[in-house]
Amino acid sequence: MVDNRYATALVIACVLSLLATVYLSVAVGTQYWYQYTSPPVRSEANASELRSLKEEFMEGDFDEKTYTDSLFRLNGTLGLWWRCLHVPTDSHWYKEPDPNMVMECVSFTLSQQFTPKYKEPGNHNSGEDIIRTYLWRCQFLLPLVSLGLVVLGGLVGFCACLCRSLSPTLGIGLLHLLAGLCSLATVCCFLAGLDLLHRVSVLPEQVDGTLGWSLYLALISSPLHMMAAALLVWAARSHSKSYYRMTAYRVA
Repeated sequence: MVDNRYATALVIACVLSLLATVYLSVAVGTQYWYQYTSPPVRSEANASELRSLKEEFMEGDFDEKTYTDSLFRLNGTLGLWWRCLHVPTDSHWYKEPDPNMVMECVSFTLSQQFTPKYKEPGNHNSGEDIIRTYLWRCQFLLPLVSLGLVVLGGLVGFCACLCRSLSPTLGIGLLHLLAGLCSLATVCCFLAGLDLLHRVSVLPEQVDGTLGWSLYLALISSPLHMMAAALLVWAARSHSKSYYRMTAYRVA
């Protein structure tokens, strides 16, 4: 028999865990982690250069300098698995005061995610930048680890429900704590890697960058996982103490 307090704590923990998992899943699958705002173009020469950048971005070989330059100059957005540009629909867009814009995206393949980063983006002779390379790899691996830990915790919890046992609750809480730490580490790795990229890259003038809502979703998922972990650990320990006191009372 489970006390109402423990049952309530478990229900709230399940709701928090579900919300955190949904938030993190949406964040991983969307491209609005970081957004660049580029200045408007009013000359045909610059417009032709930007068209070639866009074509190379969409169809050219994968190169960090190429896609970062395109992101800087074409109102790009960057995610864990996506890189996108806001491009005009009209070929003479630079002559219009408010051209119609569409978003065109390219996904990072798994092999591209493991591609080394260089001290000078695009220059393979400059040597590998170990810190940026592993920050990039961690930023897309850690959220997958986080989601995997939550799924594992859910499977263990489902089995515990079938067995009508609260014994695994402590372990499930620890899994959620690790998931929350992985989510937080994902955001930290992304921001640190982006800061290092901006330091080694030459940003055009009047280009601004802002954090996107996808990053905030991932950031919110971390404390939600941790709150779920705290409730699960509390329920497990409190139920265990209550059980031992009841056992001692019956023996006495």
